[in-house]
Amino acid sequence: MESQEQGRQSFSKHLTQSEAKDRIIFFSYTDVAPFFEFQEGYLFFVNVTDSLGKAWTFIGTFYTNPEIGKYVSIKWPQFSSVKGLKANDEVIFTERPRRKSEAPWKKFKLVIKRKIRLFGQDIWGELKV
Repeated sequence: MESQEQGRQSFSKHLTQSEAKDRIIFFSYTDVAPFFEFQEGYLFFVNVTDSLGKAWTFIGTFYTNPEIGKYVSIKWPQFSSVKGLKANDEVIFTERPRRKSEAPWKKFKLVIKRKIRLFGQDIWGELKV
């Protein structure tokens, strides 16, 4: 199954302190352009399945800022709280194929990785909460 997922498209980033605190994540539109068509002010759903198989729905919004350009915000207050997300956690959204019976919006598998120090070395482990 891992090899099948390697061919899928994904986008990721490390959470900033404010993203972790405010429970909202921001992506430059160039990072998510293969997945979403930009529509200023448009709200959309992002359906994800976490690493434990639980389904979550986040709300995304498209924005334009004259200084930073187009970007997308994704609100995930309950998910962020339950998972205890922290600054520098890496979030990886991997697109999964939509089944015929499912709603038309995109579906993703979401993996959270956290850096831990083990035997004097920094390693990234998948957060399973």
